[in-house]
Amino acid sequence: MKSSGQERLAGDDLQTWAALATVLEWLPSALDEQLQRDSGLSHFEYGVMYALANAEDRTLRMSVLAGYANSSLSRLSRAVTRLESKGWVRRRPDPGNGRYNLATLTELGARTVDEATPKHVRTVYRLVLDQLTETQKRQLREASRRILRAVKAEGEWEPGAHAEQST
Repeated sequence: MKSSGQERLAGDDLQTWAALATVLEWLPSALDEQLQRDSGLSHFEYGVMYALANAEDRTLRMSVLAGYANSSLSRLSRAVTRLESKGWVRRRPDPGNGRYNLATLTELGARTVDEATPKHVRTVYRLVLDQLTETQKRQLREASRRILRAVKAEGEWEPGAHAEQST
């Protein structure tokens, strides 16, 4: 049902929205908890390192990385500073255009992502994918893509478009 101009949600619409809103609140915390406990990473930091791990030469411009992470440059910069302090990421000016900075995943960072990924993947399966039938997975994927199209501007990064395995 399309928006009816009502100012309240009710019935099935309320139940659907409440379920999604609850997942949006609880799932990130559960993913953060597992990654912090097992790898010392937030889910956001893992996503940044995962993107770098799958980039050519494990390097991306900070502005591109911010787009992938749906993040402001300042939030990304703070996260990269934390990752640099652990020796997992290195920043340097872009030799092709000094107005930009590049982030590169170090060898230690690549090992950290490699070690974190199996437990993270198991958590994703346990919390999400194992809870759904194949039909429900397909429906969730399509519903999520439709919502993303409504939320984001055309031409921006789309999950799964740049990596075989998404997080």
